[in-house]
Amino acid sequence: MTVLSSSERSMEKSPFKNVDSSKLSLNHIKIWYTSGMGFFTDAYDLFIIGAIIDTLSNAHKYAGLNIPGFTSYLNGPDSAFWTGLLGSSAIITAILGQLLFGFLGDRIGRKTVYGVEASLLALGAFLSGLAPSLPLLILFRSIMGIGIGGDYPISATIMSEYANIKDRGKLIALVFANQGLGSVAAVAVGTISALYLPPDLSWRVTAIIGAIPAATVIYLRRKVPETPRYSLLAKGDVETAKKAASVLGTSIDTSSAVTSKKISFSDFLSKYGKLLIGTAITWTMLDMAFYGTGVYSGPIVSSVLGSTFPKLAAGQVLALGDFQADLAKEIFDGGIPFLVGFFGYFTAVALMDKLGRKLIQTQGFLMMAVLYAVVSFLMVTSGTKVTGFVIPTLAAFSLYALSYFFIDFGPNTTTFVIPAEVYPVRYRTTGHGISAASGKVGAAIATYLFPGLLVSIGVKDILLLLAGLSIIGALLTVAFVREPKDKSLEEASEDEIVSSGGTTVGK
Repeated sequence: MTVLSSSERSMEKSPFKNVDSSKLSLNHIKIWYTSGMGFFTDAYDLFIIGAIIDTLSNAHKYAGLNIPGFTSYLNGPDSAFWTGLLGSSAIITAILGQLLFGFLGDRIGRKTVYGVEASLLALGAFLSGLAPSLPLLILFRSIMGIGIGGDYPISATIMSEYANIKDRGKLIALVFANQGLGSVAAVAVGTISALYLPPDLSWRVTAIIGAIPAATVIYLRRKVPETPRYSLLAKGDVETAKKAASVLGTSIDTSSAVTSKKISFSDFLSKYGKLLIGTAITWTMLDMAFYGTGVYSGPIVSSVLGSTFPKLAAGQVLALGDFQADLAKEIFDGGIPFLVGFFGYFTAVALMDKLGRKLIQTQGFLMMAVLYAVVSFLMVTSGTKVTGFVIPTLAAFSLYALSYFFIDFGPNTTTFVIPAEVYPVRYRTTGHGISAASGKVGAAIATYLFPGLLVSIGVKDILLLLAGLSIIGALLTVAFVREPKDKSLEEASEDEIVSSGGTTVGK
């Protein structure tokens, strides 16, 4: 049995050498747009659900408004339970979507399920805006969550398997950077809706708008051919592989029949188990910080800057116009960290193929830890309440907002990129789905527990807790994550490529 070196396999024997060496083209950008709109909605929803919670809770508290089907849940004795469930419902079901679509993407193909997840996402977001009660809103958001979850492994893998080597990290990161666009849109839509629409209508408008981006790409996703690598190496479908390569204006070498060697799941765990720890648990650490501070950005920012709502005497309420102005300001203030994070996404895009994924992820975790710890140490508290800072409040808030830059120019982007590159073609969406689901487990835990933690331990100790989790994320990255920069997918994943006669031609 003849075994070639990785460089020989990559440059000479790989059937995808033309795809790997192709130049960045408009067709790559088209695939990016088609793949990325689900993540626009994912980030849009991350911010907007916090704005919806603020609207539904504060309308009664400050304006004396009763919104049937919602007020009694979010202002009653079990308000922390319902708030946590509303904030985490889509995240919980996203775990199911990531695992299910990750499995199906490898089992029956990326193309077969592509567009289904976007349909669920759009349908759930649309129905959420029409929900007549909180339990049904939670149900519809759960449907949306399955679609959001399913989008992670499928879109990431499709982009990675169409990308060239030189720009692969950039292109996968660009798919995810649609979160930055979604965040900015959510801040704008949430603020404007709160200011100009009555509370019982504004939250519905913001929810429905989230359906639009995903709905625009459902048709495009159904028309994308199966990826060249999955078609050839997993299915042995030469004609579809050629068709997929032609989408990029290039071709694949089919002069010899090759396939990805099948391995059992136990063998997969034996070979990739440590790597799975690196891609999965780091994502858990990241999402506990990202979703915890993201969904409850409004209350956290209010703890730092002070509430925009005035203190009211018993029985006193604000005029509707005054309430809307205060609510809009609170929503906008809560979105400022997301606006700072916007630049982090595109800094990651620009440097992904220069610095490498592992370095960007490590420095991001470390800077998160430093900024969380510094802001916490600067806080002056009375019990769990923040009463001030030892430096000007605006300076302290700027440090907190800066953490969002390093989240996005760091593990929030790289934990998405790396699993799409380091697992073999027959297990690529499964590996990504497991990793992403692990992240969403952390997100679900954080968003469910945060309302109670804000009351029981306060923002100061929450930030110290997140600093500790960020340090763990950095250590796991150094110990278990593999650098895929400048390698073909077969090299990066150590995928064993064999000829139809059983001879190993790549490893």
